[in-house]
Amino acid sequence: MARNLHQCCPENRHLSTSDLVLKQLPQTGPDLIADSRPRRQFDFWMLAGIGIAFAATVAGIASAGIGISYFFQPTGLLIVVGGTLGVMFITTPRQTLLGACRRVRDLLWTTPVSKEDLIEELMGFARAGRGKKLLAIEPMIYRASSQFLEESLLMALDVNLRSELQSALENKLRLKERQGEADAKVLEVAGGFAPTIGVLGTVIGLIDVLREMSTLSSVGYGVGTAFVSTIYGLALANLVLLPASHRIRSRVAEMFEVHELIMEGVLCLFDGISPMMLRQRLNCFLQENTSR
Repeated sequence: MARNLHQCCPENRHLSTSDLVLKQLPQTGPDLIADSRPRRQFDFWMLAGIGIAFAATVAGIASAGIGISYFFQPTGLLIVVGGTLGVMFITTPRQTLLGACRRVRDLLWTTPVSKEDLIEELMGFARAGRGKKLLAIEPMIYRASSQFLEESLLMALDVNLRSELQSALENKLRLKERQGEADAKVLEVAGGFAPTIGVLGTVIGLIDVLREMSTLSSVGYGVGTAFVSTIYGLALANLVLLPASHRIRSRVAEMFEVHELIMEGVLCLFDGISPMMLRQRLNCFLQENTSR
């Protein structure tokens, strides 16, 4: 490639191969760096799951011959939603609750990450800095496709010992995993309380029924209405809160694998490993299809 660049552009004859590679890359800058990273995409798969769950619930109610309007009970809804929200405020510190809210807000959006592309990118860093010090790739760092990769490479430039770099990267991974687990735990705890709060709403409804024992028909209708609160609690826990907590854990586990790949690649670059050996070590992070 370097020979072709020298032939096409005679003014490049005095440049080294790594300088030629850097010259072909776009210029750095905050806007250009942001554009080089993967765009967030709407997660239609999760939206489909939510739609299927609620559609199946509504279809089941309709097949039983019960009007959907029968299940719109403002009192039960207020008790369940308000009580669950209050429990979240009681059990969760403010900063943790805000972090969980941000995590839930981003659940419907996903950033596609290709491990194969990451490996190729790390291979490009290895080729550009082959036979030289890590400082040779410094102009390329700000065009990294991942913020974690950029931060890790900048960290690698500032440390002298491999053990220091490895310890710092492992600490970053542990903190990210711990934060994800804390956010998932907030929803999991709320999902555990929601059915119980629904039962509380049912008890309140039954007390109201017992206050009016004039006719048997009104008692029967009141009992049915009272149990709607239990349905609200079960639906909120099992169709919203608990699935969302599992989704958060799944996202965290997925990103943890990607960050592990990046950490291994950065450590290999710090050690000056050849591009071929780097590929061999990073290919272990790719999922292999063993079924034949």
